[in-house]
Amino acid sequence: MDTPEQPQIYLITPPTIALSSFPDQLGRVLDGAEIACIRLALAGQDEDMIARAADACREVAHARDVAIVISNHVMLAQRLGLDGVHLDDAARSVRAARKELGADAVVGSFCGASSHDGMTAGETGADYIAFGPVGTSALGDGTTAGQDLFQWWSEMIEVPVVAEGGLTPDLIHTLAPCTDFFGIGDEIWSQDDPLATLKALTSAM
Repeated sequence: MDTPEQPQIYLITPPTIALSSFPDQLGRVLDGAEIACIRLALAGQDEDMIARAADACREVAHARDVAIVISNHVMLAQRLGLDGVHLDDAARSVRAARKELGADAVVGSFCGASSHDGMTAGETGADYIAFGPVGTSALGDGTTAGQDLFQWWSEMIEVPVVAEGGLTPDLIHTLAPCTDFFGIGDEIWSQDDPLATLKALTSAM
């Protein structure tokens, strides 16, 4: 993956989505902004509900040639025709997921603020590493991933990196030179006009 001059947008769905309205909302965002990838970050273990949501979002994404991955459910990723999986357990499942899904699938790994976990995940086959939260967020134990981590990673490591969690225009402006992707989710879905909010955030690049 070539590192673009400007970071790309990696869209993260809300933990619960209304099938009656969210696919249309997602379509509007995809039509109005350049999106590199979508992560289905659905809460809960209701397989039927997750499958229905994944089917609806996959149709919207693939109609626009946007890749879509799912958080943690390796088997569902395969069965539902998704492009891969995003793992939340740092480097622990990367090797197994890669073996299960094959060389062409996207396998990403969330590594909190740990460069060690990030390097391990990269070595075991992750296509990208996500660090966060970068701002004030309820993710993890409250430890934030600072600019120095992204700066070091961008200088030393080839694996693409995602900055996510609690993004603000100021943080986007600060991190733009040293990240490949911004993982944007809650920041926009909680607003009345997600697309306008996304554009306001990304204009800070």
